[in-house]
Amino acid sequence: MSPASLRGRRIAPKRRRQSSSRRAALVARYRHLRGSCMSRALALDPHHSVTVQQAIDVVRGRRRVELSPAARERMLASRELLDRMVAEKRRVYGVTTGYGPLATQYIDPAQSAELQRKLIYHLATGVGEPFAPVYVRALMFARAVSLSRGASAVRPRAVELILDCLEHDILPVIPSLGTVGASGDLTPLAHMALALLGEADVMYDGQRRPAAEVFDEVGLEPLDIAHKEGLGLVNGTSAMTGLALVNQTDTDRAFDLALRLAVLYAELLEGRREAWDPLLGRLRPHPGQGSVHERLMALSASSARLQPIPDEPARLDLAGDGPVDHGRDLPQDAYTLRCIPQLFGAVLDTLDFHGQTVARELDSVTDNPVFDVENGRVVHGGNFYGQHISFASDALSNAIIKLAVHAERAVARVTDPTLNGGLPAFMQGNHTGLNSGFMGAQVTASALIAEMRTKSSPASIQSVPTNANNQDVVTMGTISALRASQLLERLYEVLAIEAMVLVQGFELVGGFERDDFCESSQNIAHWVRARSAFVDEDRSLSAEIQSLAKALKTTPTIP
Repeated sequence: MSPASLRGRRIAPKRRRQSSSRRAALVARYRHLRGSCMSRALALDPHHSVTVQQAIDVVRGRRRVELSPAARERMLASRELLDRMVAEKRRVYGVTTGYGPLATQYIDPAQSAELQRKLIYHLATGVGEPFAPVYVRALMFARAVSLSRGASAVRPRAVELILDCLEHDILPVIPSLGTVGASGDLTPLAHMALALLGEADVMYDGQRRPAAEVFDEVGLEPLDIAHKEGLGLVNGTSAMTGLALVNQTDTDRAFDLALRLAVLYAELLEGRREAWDPLLGRLRPHPGQGSVHERLMALSASSARLQPIPDEPARLDLAGDGPVDHGRDLPQDAYTLRCIPQLFGAVLDTLDFHGQTVARELDSVTDNPVFDVENGRVVHGGNFYGQHISFASDALSNAIIKLAVHAERAVARVTDPTLNGGLPAFMQGNHTGLNSGFMGAQVTASALIAEMRTKSSPASIQSVPTNANNQDVVTMGTISALRASQLLERLYEVLAIEAMVLVQGFELVGGFERDDFCESSQNIAHWVRARSAFVDEDRSLSAEIQSLAKALKTTPTIP
């Protein structure tokens, strides 16, 4: 049997007759979705940047996307330039040549569509668990933005199909492993492209189904791929960029939560606000540190438990036996309290670096070759190379781990009766010894830190040459971004344990009966207690930790 006939067998869908009521229900559903989002539609325009917030609104399903007339015009112009070069039998990589080390081979333009399909076929070799739906939406949107810039010679039809899939929430099943981020994300994007051809599975309404079947059901046509479009769909950094985009917003959220928990931790230990004085930030002008000083002062403004900033140092009392003043309290807190502005400030600056990198990459054209419409040129280069995202994701991973380390150290201190200023050992609520409170949960927090540290080696430096040594230095950008997303899962679990422990302490000191804690801490305590009960008698906390971690990550707003 010929390759062509085999391909026909793969893509031929089994037509299913829909009842008129079923089709009417589908139409009503999508009209509702379009109507609810229409006023907030995002028009992709090559002359305007896409912000991280706009992108995440699309990824989270809060905004639909369309091509602007300017994008459509520019895409068609680059397409016309490519068509002219093909007609003139110019050497254009991946259009009139083979791929990688096979670029020495001339390909007749008559075989161009077959060449594009075979590119997708041979690259669709991913393995491992599929990407979660949010990451698939993110990589699809990132690819659509890049192609809409009009420098890739891809027809508007290809991008419109991606946008239609996003609107209908038809998501290709994309294995998470198999890319080194060298020529971009060839493998995961090939799985996306295969679904656009109608030749792979997609997730739709919570079910895994053949793409061709779903397309038929909702009235979409598979992509009739033409020259350059296979290469344009798979050749770029969109998977790592999509992952990094979601990581950015998830880490922003974790940062805010971790900082608020740090204030509650300081209140439980009656810490000193002096170390949070904004003067320190002005004297050490890292933007993140200065912002954290201001945020700490604002969050803790209503707290009566923190020791106020003194107007002047206390006088020494040397009336005893000699020149040494024995037995006094430490005049400064441990670093988990005193150095919150410095630790969290460095994390915030890293988040800013990561966010800027993601925003720039999202606005980039990242395939090869690219087309200069104004000057009638085709330019071959390496914009697909994912080093920027790779470095930024590794930096983000360090910041994620450090937030978890601070949370675990806070849990360790506040559960240790020799360090916690008179609070019960392990925050047990009743019958010390018979009950062990959060002893086991503290061990789990430590184990999670150990787990995270085993994944702390940077991926961005782990180059492994591939592609007959054509890709002789690679970026590992998607591996780096995927690792950061996995570390975020562990961070939220550590923060869940910290929240449970701190709210236990809040209740033990009567926090629900009085108002000496700041408003932020009171809000967190009520929010956590609505989801996890006071530990009076020992019980298994496993399910509660995991449930709370999910709620911390996904609840739209935490008061």
